Amino acid sequence: MHLVRRALLASLIFVWISPLTHAQALTPAQQADLKGAYRFERANWVYVHLHGTPHQIGFQHGYLLAPEIEQAFQVARLDNTHSTGLPWHFFRATAKNIYWPHIETQYREELQGIDEGLKAHGIHNIDLWDVIAINGFLETPQYYVPWLQQTQHIKNSADLKAPGNCSAFVATGDWTRDHHPVIAHSMWYPFMAGEDWRIIFDIAPEHGYHILMDGFPGKIDSGDDFGINSAGIEITETTITGFTGFDPNGVPEFVRARKAMQYSASIDDFERIMLAGNNGGYANDWLIADNRTNEVARLELGLKVHRLWRTKNGYFVGSNFPSDPTLIKEETDFDPNDPSNSMNARHKRWNELMAQYKGQIDAKLAEKFLADHVDAYTGKKGADERTLCGHIDLSPRGVPEWGTPPFSPSGAVNAKAADSALVSHMSFYARSGRPCGEPFLVKPFLAAHPQFAWEAPLLRDMKGNPWALFHADDHASSAIAHAGN
Repeated sequence: MHLVRRALLASLIFVWISPLTHAQALTPAQQADLKGAYRFERANWVYVHLHGTPHQIGFQHGYLLAPEIEQAFQVARLDNTHSTGLPWHFFRATAKNIYWPHIETQYREELQGIDEGLKAHGIHNIDLWDVIAINGFLETPQYYVPWLQQTQHIKNSADLKAPGNCSAFVATGDWTRDHHPVIAHSMWYPFMAGEDWRIIFDIAPEHGYHILMDGFPGKIDSGDDFGINSAGIEITETTITGFTGFDPNGVPEFVRARKAMQYSASIDDFERIMLAGNNGGYANDWLIADNRTNEVARLELGLKVHRLWRTKNGYFVGSNFPSDPTLIKEETDFDPNDPSNSMNARHKRWNELMAQYKGQIDAKLAEKFLADHVDAYTGKKGADERTLCGHIDLSPRGVPEWGTPPFSPSGAVNAKAADSALVSHMSFYARSGRPCGEPFLVKPFLAAHPQFAWEAPLLRDMKGNPWALFHADDHASSAIAHAGN
């Protein structure tokens, strides 16, 4: 079996690392940088193994994921320019003038490596500033541009605010089957870009801990933020709805999030790294677990206000609701007393599920939770924007936290879950597409909602896919784990 896997791996490297017909011939140095890197596809995920120095990791990333990065670039550009009304050169300038000065050397080298890997693959319509703009495509329109609107009075008619993305939980002690941590997360985003959130990054860096995380092509961090490292730290988050605040002199969130994933050996490490140079971008409620100590935590991180809760016997859930009264008052327009909004309804449903399954929670139950279609506000079963498996395209009403119009091709686009045994082996389960497995089909949606025709060139069907198991140093011969829900 070992020899079979070695032969399969060698064939994978040949397919994806050898010079392609439309690419320039690789130099000996480039061939050396790609040695040992590989990719394969499973259950609609693209798995990439990257390792080495920051430049090598970046070059492998850019080269192996060149087709996906090119697609992601088109999506990010259309998404950002349409939502803000600003031209793409604004986002390139933001990358160069706002983000680049605050990116430390190791991540500058990785970003430059991505750019060089793209060019080696034959893609020359994307450069370094585009790569950095892709990395900031969440921070710029949802945090930096609203700050500019408020402080610089830029001429821009878009009504922008931080949206509520994702459902997640972390639990330990008496709440879980083995009294060790369980963590799970579903990414919510407009489907046009959300469909591209299907990369499994297996990164073995020269310095820091081995990382296994999901992510978006071209981004050095996860972006939707689900990952584990070889120190036993598990990380996920949900965004803080209605948050406002940004420091253009701070460190980009995508840099801090990646650094925290790579260098945290404790919950304290994670808090310290995320606070250092905090720019307020992509403000989240972070859910963290330490698989060695069985402790879980929730770091609510705004710009000026933050708070850390932690326990070895309990749980924390995320559905885009902030909890600290000072942060709510000073940095958001969130209404904690409205039971009909998505954030509070999902919060209620999370608490119901935690109570119902106390002492039984494991990775399999986590998958069931993420696929849940109970609307806790109405008490009825039926997928919508208030269910843990978010179906905003089926929303029966306006969704103010997502803006108008009320219908949107948005919602949950993937799901991930892990228990302590999986994390001990650097593994997790992942499902591409909706957590429930139901498809989203473009043609009937656009026929019913032609106001979204602007997305038609890049909006794609999102098919149902099975749950699959991924682990560090994975190879394509590993089988799909199970069909799921």
